[in-house]
Amino acid sequence: MRRDIVHEGSEQLTYEIREIVAVADALKKLGVQITWENIGDPVQKGEKVPQWIKDIVIQLVSEDKTYAYVATQGVPETRDFLAAEVNKRGGYQITRDDIVFFNGLGDAVAKVFSFMKREARVIGPSPAYSTHSSAEAAHSGYDHLTYELDPKNNWMPDLDDLEKKIRYNDSIAGILLINPDNPTGAVYPREVLVRMVDIARRYKVFIICDEIYGNLVYDTHKTAPLSEVIEEIPGIALRGISKEVPWPGSRCGWIEVFNQDKLNFKRYVKSLINAKMLEVCSTSLPQYAIPLILGDPRYQGHLEMRRAMYDARSKEACKFFSKIDGVIVNKPQGAFYMTVLFEDHILNNKQTLAIADAKVRKFIEDKVKGVEPDKRFVYYLLGATGICVVPLTGFCCKKKGFRLTLLEVDDRKRQWTWQTIADSIRQYVSSVPDSDVRSNTV
Repeated sequence: MRRDIVHEGSEQLTYEIREIVAVADALKKLGVQITWENIGDPVQKGEKVPQWIKDIVIQLVSEDKTYAYVATQGVPETRDFLAAEVNKRGGYQITRDDIVFFNGLGDAVAKVFSFMKREARVIGPSPAYSTHSSAEAAHSGYDHLTYELDPKNNWMPDLDDLEKKIRYNDSIAGILLINPDNPTGAVYPREVLVRMVDIARRYKVFIICDEIYGNLVYDTHKTAPLSEVIEEIPGIALRGISKEVPWPGSRCGWIEVFNQDKLNFKRYVKSLINAKMLEVCSTSLPQYAIPLILGDPRYQGHLEMRRAMYDARSKEACKFFSKIDGVIVNKPQGAFYMTVLFEDHILNNKQTLAIADAKVRKFIEDKVKGVEPDKRFVYYLLGATGICVVPLTGFCCKKKGFRLTLLEVDDRKRQWTWQTIADSIRQYVSSVPDSDVRSNTV
């Protein structure tokens, strides 16, 4: 072609959570039975949507209005409902004009980053959720900027690291956080959030907070939504119904904007609305459903049941992984993920798991050439057991480990999965001692 049409940031668009599916599908063709632990879809893992929620949707499907366009920013009555829910918490007060709907948070994230100047960077956590890290890196054309989450402190943000990086890099215009966090399941106490807001205040940057799991914080932990601590700082909270209803197939999410009038923030927010206007609007049906579902008296009990269920599973998972030598596990405090971290120097490029089928073994041996050590383990786990988890280095992270979910509803299968992973870790780590690898390289 006479002109190069590829965007400078195209190589940054990676999504390990889905990319590993291609590897698993290839193994399925070789006869491996796959246990999917890679993606956070409660419905796909067997969780049943309550009938009363289905009945609301069934009724709406019979109404002509749900087949029509809606306002670009979203159904006004739904935005009024959501604004009232925010305002009940106290803190920053919003109106319907501070809410914009998107076709899922993936759509929102893409627009939030793509309509910033390329020179304006947003620093995010490491480990990072791939949608955020890829979108931010792609918009800039450079690697995503990150601050560290500390596994020795329950995956809390290293605020000294965050402030130092902002102080010495004036291209940073915003701070990204995910609360509760994906992939670690960490929940940030209010005092941590207040300190992050203070950093934003002192360096005149804005805040993006992904709160998609905001209503899935286990009862033993306390946090705060961004609206309660943001004060005068410009900010955006990202919310949706895919995880908490759960209704991932709705592709329905929204942003809540705080302090539009500060630091020229309003022009930026207007650009997001204009971008949405080019699409006319977001999907109608789930927007009409939101006030009826979230406002139903049964909804809070529904959330309480789900929080208790995931909390119990997180405790159960810790029993399988916490006593493995060379592994660090923090009990999740919210959402439905757990990160299993390998200590430094535990993994090497010689370790293997036994794979009986010669074709499967050859496929895995070819796949692991030149990959990160944790990805090597994940591939061997997949070939040997069929269990599909996501390597931690796929989350814009130098630490080695993997993420699994707390979603399997079948108790026996869930416990088999965790026991099999735990046994596989022990077998893999002991297959070639790290000291042997070091002695061979001296």
